[in-house]
Amino acid sequence: MFKKSFLSIIIFVISFSELIAQEAIDVLVFSKTSGYRHKSIETGQEAFKKWGEKEKWNVSFSEETSYLNNSNLKNIEVLVFLNTTLEVLDTDSRIALKKYINNGGGFVGVHSATDTEYNWPWYHQMVGAQFISHPKTQVATMDVNHTCNHPSIKHFEETFTVKDEWYNFKDEVLPRVNVLLTLDESTYEGKRMHKNHPIAWYQYYEGGRIFYTGMGHTKEIYFNPAYKKHLVEGINWTAKRTNVEFEKGWSNLLDPELSKWNKFMGVPHETVDIKWEGKSTDGRTGKPLGLNNDPKNVFSTIQDNGETLLYITGEVYGGLTTKEEYSNYHFKAQFKWGEKKWEPRLNAKRDNGILYHCNGPHGAFWNVWMSSLECQIQEGDCGDFIALNNVYGDVPVDKLINKNGKPYFVYNPKGKLTPLKWGAGFESGQASKNKLYEKPNGEWNTIEVICVGRTSLHVVNGHVVNVIKNARYDVGGKTIPIESGKIQIQSEAAETYYKNIMIKPISKFPKKYRKQAKL
Repeated sequence: MFKKSFLSIIIFVISFSELIAQEAIDVLVFSKTSGYRHKSIETGQEAFKKWGEKEKWNVSFSEETSYLNNSNLKNIEVLVFLNTTLEVLDTDSRIALKKYINNGGGFVGVHSATDTEYNWPWYHQMVGAQFISHPKTQVATMDVNHTCNHPSIKHFEETFTVKDEWYNFKDEVLPRVNVLLTLDESTYEGKRMHKNHPIAWYQYYEGGRIFYTGMGHTKEIYFNPAYKKHLVEGINWTAKRTNVEFEKGWSNLLDPELSKWNKFMGVPHETVDIKWEGKSTDGRTGKPLGLNNDPKNVFSTIQDNGETLLYITGEVYGGLTTKEEYSNYHFKAQFKWGEKKWEPRLNAKRDNGILYHCNGPHGAFWNVWMSSLECQIQEGDCGDFIALNNVYGDVPVDKLINKNGKPYFVYNPKGKLTPLKWGAGFESGQASKNKLYEKPNGEWNTIEVICVGRTSLHVVNGHVVNVIKNARYDVGGKTIPIESGKIQIQSEAAETYYKNIMIKPISKFPKKYRKQAKL
């Protein structure tokens, strides 16, 4: 009897999960053109109708700029730019699109979506490239990047060959994206880029998922089963029906080229020796240097006895940010302090941090870091929890009073579960570690951040020092559960070294840490 009941529960859970995964999504296909109009647009629209019936998409269509407003977009999971060209948005629709992405909306660009909105830098950063030229329509072969494990390319073998129009892009495709398909320029004739030539990619951008494919010019390609699956799975991923799967076991996130990371640099202090309008006295106010603009080489790698080390000078506030988002994982790294400190923290403790469940745009906190949960790395405070901006959670704590009569909170696995966030209605956005396990300066420490569902553990040199539960995110006027996001490593005015930066997927906490955390 027990076995039957247990089996029924398992079947119910699996069925319920499948039901959630296949809940209908709303897809808006936008095909306005202000330049060349592709003859395949109507064919593509018909394909979307048919695909939508099978995939449980509620598909709608528009070519009206005014339709892209807050009221309409708030009900859409995926916005598709199907062969749009040139300037198709006005000021209001640009504002609405940016808000839509920041609130977690998905965007799919097909073919000439990169021939669109040349005068809007934000759009360029989102879509990933800008069209410049193309050869005649012809057959070409693409190399498939299966290291991504993205659902849109799982069905391809090592290469994929098809007839279409092949775009060349201005400059290079932005390094911030994750490349899925790369054109083999030796397989076709005519104009080429004569360098690495990505043609399909994805990224997580300012809160939303972005997918782009350069294919989609011809009418015939919409009847190609492999292309159909490529685009359909790209849309389902963008709608958060599916996720990128990661290899079992430990994966190394650190290579000499920092290929798995982007850099976002904050506001330089006025003492930093670079030409920049917008420096500040506090490192917070002013104009940030921005994404992948690191003129002082704050984040770099060095070799030490055959090991690759991440070297952080600390001279400018910044965040080294994973290109991927992660959920249900065990992250660990070793760090040690260097000697140098910089303004505005010359007389303060050495400071750094691991930010996780990072969501939304860069620069949400202090003009540099994303909304996130922080595992503090600071002299004497290693493992503290800090809620940055609109991502926060509950921590079992003891409430204490400092000498100034103000409350502060210390993690206690048997303490009162208390919501912690900086803002109105909350007493604090921080919980101190329960005990100091940090080694003396100059020695290597091991930091672990372990996340399962909405619960996370901060572990310092093998000891659980903080537990955060019920992680959540205030966005778009709503509070939503959160269990995934990017990972950022801070630069915060202190010279720091990292090595052995590793991550692996997990489904439950390690037994020894569960016991320590009283889970």
